[in-house]
Amino acid sequence: MVTLKGKKIYLRALEPDDLEFVHEIENNESFWEISNTETPYSRYLIKQYIEESHKDIYQVKQLRLVISNYNDEPIGLIDIFDFDFKNKRAGIGILIENSEDRNRGYGGEALQLLMDYCFSHLNLHQLYCNITEGNDASMNLFSKLGFKEVGLKKDWNLVDGNYKNEYLYQKINP
Repeated sequence: MVTLKGKKIYLRALEPDDLEFVHEIENNESFWEISNTETPYSRYLIKQYIEESHKDIYQVKQLRLVISNYNDEPIGLIDIFDFDFKNKRAGIGILIENSEDRNRGYGGEALQLLMDYCFSHLNLHQLYCNITEGNDASMNLFSKLGFKEVGLKKDWNLVDGNYKNEYLYQKINP
């Protein structure tokens, strides 16, 4: 079974050629709210991150994959974070960079591929994600793939001088 290849996209490891793509995403202030980023990242730091990205998920407790179309163009990133082998759970996050690539099924396919990988290869019992209120597209995406809203963190994130709630979604592998 091939778990990282879908009909429209595939997931792949970070490559040195992804430096500019990752740099652009990490320094796009419109994405900082969803990643809880406060400061820009230098090319040097991102280059180091990419060079270290080959390390085992069991060691570094995270994994970042590139969402690529079959023209070998990167269109987004999908992450596993807070990997907890003992309790068999992890957090996940996804970003499709350009608005013209959204609502085309790429995010859903990438998320399904990552879920399949987590449940079959990493033997995880559950996945979770945190979604800021107002991010209806993410709420719809995760709900459509079987994630359930299980919690609300009130006034969790300070965004442009206003507090926003954050929802906790969870999917338990049957």
